[in-house]
Amino acid sequence: MYKIAVAGTGYVGLVAGVCFAEVGHQVLCVDVDEHKVRQMQSGKSPIYEQDLEALMVKNYNAGRLDYTTDYQKAYREADAIFIGVGTPEQPDGSADLTYVATVARQIAESIEQDCLVVVKSTVPVGTNDKVEQFIKDSLEKDVNVEVASNPEFLAQGTAVRDTLQAARIIIGTESKKAEKMLKEIYEPFHLPIVSVSRRSAEMIKYASNDFLALKISYMNDIANLCERIGANIEDVAKGMSYDPRIGERFLNAGIGYGGSCFPKDTKALKYLARQNGYQLKTVEAAVDVNQEQKIRLFQKACERLITFSGLKVAVLGLTFKPGTDDLREAPSLENIPLLLKQGAQVAAYDPVGEENFQQKYPEGKNDKGTITYVSTPEEALEDASVTFIFTEWQEIKELSPETYAAKMKTPLVYDGRNIYDLQHMKEAGVEYYSIGRPNLK
Repeated sequence: MYKIAVAGTGYVGLVAGVCFAEVGHQVLCVDVDEHKVRQMQSGKSPIYEQDLEALMVKNYNAGRLDYTTDYQKAYREADAIFIGVGTPEQPDGSADLTYVATVARQIAESIEQDCLVVVKSTVPVGTNDKVEQFIKDSLEKDVNVEVASNPEFLAQGTAVRDTLQAARIIIGTESKKAEKMLKEIYEPFHLPIVSVSRRSAEMIKYASNDFLALKISYMNDIANLCERIGANIEDVAKGMSYDPRIGERFLNAGIGYGGSCFPKDTKALKYLARQNGYQLKTVEAAVDVNQEQKIRLFQKACERLITFSGLKVAVLGLTFKPGTDDLREAPSLENIPLLLKQGAQVAAYDPVGEENFQQKYPEGKNDKGTITYVSTPEEALEDASVTFIFTEWQEIKELSPETYAAKMKTPLVYDGRNIYDLQHMKEAGVEYYSIGRPNLK
């Protein structure tokens, strides 16, 4: 087993560190925030992620996992250092590598023995080459350093499972020594390992995520056409899913993808292609379709209503998907400002995302409207004139059609996740609009 240091304790770094400890490695996670480090040492996760806290407590108590702000100690004693810091999107769509560069400099200043540096952060193709050269240029000790690429493919809400039970592990190396060590680190996971060059590994990450984003945008585009011609996107998706060349996943129509990966990675690959004199027309189309899809429900509602001014509007779901408190690129962030601008009285419900959303839109008057946060979906529906469903949380899916009819002042529902059966909503007396399905009047 190896001594592993992990730089960054976000979705990528913390989950990786905990899972490495779970299979027996000695892990020290590094973060600059002392409060966050103390929080993690007490067994509290700074992110909402299923099963994560239990494994944090288990491995911390077993002595295999710890957290520190002392990067010098962590990197000095490590056999391998995994970089899992953020690479946020810049205004032009490119990836901001500031945090990666900072960690690379710290590694160069701290290490006193040969080690393998592994970049798990999503970075543009060719970044690992630059990281290796940057570290070697900045080394303060006469040691040997190699850099490998090891992109993550976890989904928020299922990150622990996606790491421990991954479909495959991608490693990108430029030497047999680095390849051997990285394979040994992952051997206890007992998962398929695909070993390629560093640049190929970097590209696999973007190509995989962007393919899934393309699939989602394609189905949303088809859904919008289904509405015009009277077809049902769920029937279409079912028929498609039996084809093994297509598969059954990522065929659900809705109001677009969000989160920390798909939006950022599609824009980054689009930027990378442009920088290299090539236009990825399919990826650019996916980006455009997704942006328009996010306000599809709002536009439908505007066709039905004169204004939202003075109306109580129930918003069910704030996060970009269930199982996470992440708001990045969530449809709620596009739609709620539009509602407030028209003077709506928004009553918002989300089982875990409320605190994060309040940081952006504090309770009370915002723009021409107001926003309040409620503890149950039923409270949001009480006397509401319109309901928007943005996230398919189980608490929302469990609401019956009759609940909307009984609670709402006007049972008018716009569902961005196609939760309900069309006929059931009609029988309950709910005027119901969804994505890619006919409205039964």
